[in-house]
Amino acid sequence: MYYENKGGFITLFSLYLRAITNLGMENTTDLKAFNQLFTDYQGRFIRFANTYVRDIAVAEDFTIEALMYYWENRHSLEENSNVPAYILTIIKNKCLNYLQHLQVREDVNQQLLNHAEWELNTRISTLEACNPDELFTAEAQEIVNKTLAGLPEQTRVVFVMSRYENKSHKEIAEALGITTKGVEYHISKALKKLHTNLKDYYPVFLFLFLN
Repeated sequence: MYYENKGGFITLFSLYLRAITNLGMENTTDLKAFNQLFTDYQGRFIRFANTYVRDIAVAEDFTIEALMYYWENRHSLEENSNVPAYILTIIKNKCLNYLQHLQVREDVNQQLLNHAEWELNTRISTLEACNPDELFTAEAQEIVNKTLAGLPEQTRVVFVMSRYENKSHKEIAEALGITTKGVEYHISKALKKLHTNLKDYYPVFLFLFLN
């Protein structure tokens, strides 16, 4: 398992091992359930957090901490709770606290230029306005499904391999017999279409698709 960022490939095995070790999991059923949750959502959670904190290590820490917190408190949740939204709310609050602390520190040191301060305030305000439950609405998912269905076949295949299967550009290029530049082209094309169609659900776009 890995997460690809500008610095290359960061193995997620150590993150996974850290989580199950700290949680003291020995039950096979629990391990399988946690592994499924980790596999399905860790990449999206990390992308979401990193969009705001701009530090992949911090984003990974927040994701693991949120997953562990959920797991330790899962029996206290209502039966029909939206688990991904619950975890994302924890991550959102961690990111918000991080940014607010950064804002205070920068204000004290008076090191922020006007544009940088505005940009930081924008990130804080958009994160405060984010409602994790909206990221999993049927309406938003329908927009995503229709958008993907309307893409050219190869563009759709490339995008699904990248964002849903967490394949690297090199792996996709080798599997489909195209260049990595071609992979980048198809991903960019799909992102532009999704960004347009999800204009009223920008946090959804950030959470699901933005690296």
